[in-house]
Amino acid sequence: MGEKQKSEIKTQNIATRDAYGEALLELGKKRNDVVVLDADLSGSTKTAGFAKAFPDRFYNMGISEQDLIGTAGGLSLAGKLPFASTFAVFETGRAWEQIRQTIAYSHLNVKLVATHSGITVAEDGASHQAIEDVALMRVLPNMTVIVPADGIETKQVIAAIAEYHGPVYVRLGRSKVPVVMPEDYKFSIGKAHTFHIGKDANIIAAGIMVSVALSAAENLKKEGIDAGVINMSTIKPLDNDTVLRAAKASGLIVTAEEHSVIGGLGGAVSEFLSENYPVPVKRIGIKDTFGCSGPSDELMKLYGLTADDIIKIIKGALKK
Repeated sequence: MGEKQKSEIKTQNIATRDAYGEALLELGKKRNDVVVLDADLSGSTKTAGFAKAFPDRFYNMGISEQDLIGTAGGLSLAGKLPFASTFAVFETGRAWEQIRQTIAYSHLNVKLVATHSGITVAEDGASHQAIEDVALMRVLPNMTVIVPADGIETKQVIAAIAEYHGPVYVRLGRSKVPVVMPEDYKFSIGKAHTFHIGKDANIIAAGIMVSVALSAAENLKKEGIDAGVINMSTIKPLDNDTVLRAAKASGLIVTAEEHSVIGGLGGAVSEFLSENYPVPVKRIGIKDTFGCSGPSDELMKLYGLTADDIIKIIKGALKK
């Protein structure tokens, strides 16, 4: 593939929820045991394509998230491979008890794939902006938590979790995001992707913040600051080896996530390093507050989730 075509791919913007819909269709054609459940939001979560192609394997549970989870659990016990989807704030919030008691406690083979996470739900406002969902899922024993960076990774994640036995939570977004993963990328549960290990600082990011981190690192490089970028798409289990390698290389870690700084990626990295290799950690994310209504790009600026914010944090930390 020529350099021009590679460049064109890199400038594509694809919503991870769109990639999920495409991945479900591909999976449904390969495996007859795959079933999909939704809570009356299939047009938004992009499970509608699967419903149209395989109507006998799709279940619209209505606005009843607890039933969504309970039914998914029952289908898994009947030998099916259920993918249960709705908005992140509803899946992890309204049905948390059912996820805990039915899915995680019993270690059922259910895949929870939620869309419309984070503040980039935008004008839908604080009530629909899930900024605590990773923390809610990460705290559950047996639960694997994954936040893909782009459409390429999302498709690979769906294929990978279909082969993995056990409960998984996958966090997807509403907005289109840049394609950042390389063409030869191969996703593996529990393994981070290292774009570059920096000697001055290392940014460990997830989801939409991976592209933001790459932009920040590129601008810092122009100023002579070597900042590495790591895509930590699996939040649980955390890739401890890569975190440790980054900390030893630079002595400064910055985490970046479109989620509360409490209990998410920043929390996971800080917990590990505090017990194994204490170094300064700066957490970029939502600072213990709810979101608000507004355009996605303006909200990213308001809550300090831009490349300029990462640059400012790193420069300030290096001065100290």
